[in-house]
Amino acid sequence: MARSSMTVKTHPLFNWGGLHGLPEFGKFADEEFPAAFELAMAAHNREVDSIAQNSAAATITNTLERLELAGEPLRRVSAIFWCRTGAHTNERLQELEREISPKMAKHFSAISANSQLFSRIDALYQNRKALDLDSETLRVLERTWKNFVRAGAKLDAAGKERLAGINQELASLGAQFGQGVLADENAWVLFLQAADLDGIPGFLRDAMASAADEHGRQGEFAVTLSRSLTEPFLAFSTRRDLREKVFRAFTGRGEDTGKTDNNPVVARTLVLRA
Repeated sequence: MARSSMTVKTHPLFNWGGLHGLPEFGKFADEEFPAAFELAMAAHNREVDSIAQNSAAATITNTLERLELAGEPLRRVSAIFWCRTGAHTNERLQELEREISPKMAKHFSAISANSQLFSRIDALYQNRKALDLDSETLRVLERTWKNFVRAGAKLDAAGKERLAGINQELASLGAQFGQGVLADENAWVLFLQAADLDGIPGFLRDAMASAADEHGRQGEFAVTLSRSLTEPFLAFSTRRDLREKVFRAFTGRGEDTGKTDNNPVVARTLVLRA
């Protein structure tokens, strides 16, 4: 079957057939994500509309429970996508992350702005004391209601539109921030000699030697800003001067001037959050 004709019932991004029910990452390419997200968001919208437009009075079963369980394909493709962008990214994935993040924000803003859906949630919430709910269900109902309100469900049409725009821009800024940090993390490396390894245990020496090999510096040792190297180096090294270099580089990710400078991103984010 051609990928373009696949549905949420047939696409491997939604149907995980790997070991222990996990996804088989080798069965799909980066270019499949945009169409998969569109399929998943459309399926989620259909589920939400079905809940919102139900003519029967709202109940925990036909509203809250269904809403909790809706969107499984979107959860699955999201899990794979952000796992890949976080652990094995590339330029194309980063481009897609900048495209998909605001689309996801818009998608969830539209759900929060769905007045029919919120009226059903609100009806359950206002009547919660009479529903004789167990503590877990009550907690889900309260959090769902509060999440809708905080996402703008009680705003007028203009307010909902403005908040949706803010959320989309925040999502774009969040992707930009993370990519700036990652770029600085990948660009920085400290090469060391054996004499610089006071206090470093064998397992960490081996990892640092492998890191140096990956950078074409055989016979040396390297500290990168990967957390798996930075944190044990800071914990074990007895060289205060080297620990300071690594610590300053790690905490300064995203502060370099130029393309990866996150200072304007943070400033704009604070304005939007306010």
